Amino acid sequence: MAMASHAPNRFLRLNTVLDRTGLSRATLYRKIQAGTFPRQVKLAERCCGWRESAIEEWLQNPMFYEVTDRAG
Repeated sequence: MAMASHAPNRFLRLNTVLDRTGLSRATLYRKIQAGTFPRQVKLAERCCGWRESAIEEWLQNPMFYEVTDRAG
């Protein structure tokens, strides 16, 4: 049976993102600054996370991933 084609919509914390991507913390934040890694989402006053769907999209093609500014 094929898996559902929709991307998960939960939020991942930093350590989970580092584990999944294999990136170091410094590299991850450098890539965010460069626009080549998904931006984190502020979940609470001192709590950020990443949309799992965005991380999965990055993992599909990390060499050519670019953040498109979706702010409207």
